[in-house]
Amino acid sequence: MVHSVTMSSARPVIGVSCYVADARWGAWELPAALTPFGYVRSTAAAGGRPVLLPPMLDAIPETLAALDGLVLVGGPDLDPVSYGAHLDPRTTDTRPQRDLAELALLRAALDAELPVLGICRGMQLLNVAYGGSLHQHLPDVVGHDGHRTQPGHFDVHDVLITPGSRTAAVLGERVAVHSAHHQGIGEVGEGLLVSARADDGSVEGLELPDRDYVLGVLWHPEAGEDRRLFDALTEAARARSARPDGRPSPRR
Repeated sequence: MVHSVTMSSARPVIGVSCYVADARWGAWELPAALTPFGYVRSTAAAGGRPVLLPPMLDAIPETLAALDGLVLVGGPDLDPVSYGAHLDPRTTDTRPQRDLAELALLRAALDAELPVLGICRGMQLLNVAYGGSLHQHLPDVVGHDGHRTQPGHFDVHDVLITPGSRTAAVLGERVAVHSAHHQGIGEVGEGLLVSARADDGSVEGLELPDRDYVLGVLWHPEAGEDRRLFDALTEAARARSARPDGRPSPRR
């Protein structure tokens, strides 16, 4: 017997960005649309229904119409052309087409007032979308490589959360995080609030203060056991989908 699912009990549909890379399975080695499973697992564990979104410029309005929230995942360096800078030799493996597609998706999601969680590269995209810039090699700024001692490895350090921010309402005022970035936030985008910093002063979190849930973090919450950012995203997505006009309530 098939039971129908009521709107109140339905899982909110959360889009999770993915990217194109060569992958191998069985006898095949082909370009594949993929994303690390930690993002999918964390979204599902928080009560969302994850749907993978490949980096494509077409059909963005139709895609957003099917979503209640959006996760922008980590990945390779942004092309500095996207924020009007020259290429530093240590900026590598850029994916300009992915940048274009994800920036277009993010801007459309913001116009639609979708709840958004940007993770690492996703937070950098949020900053660039609002006219901000990046430090292309953060050790030059902070004087150490503690945010990523080696590629493919997470380093753990503390971040301080800005009191009164939406991020602080979710996480409190200090939290240990999993970090794996060599680029950081330069000029902060217009209208964005710095919601977290590392002990060295570098920006670790951004948010839109006039939205219920548009957050970016430079660390990787999907790499640990702390699901609170995903829980809060799912809660915001569920609240949005429950409103008759599909819009979130004004933040109080």
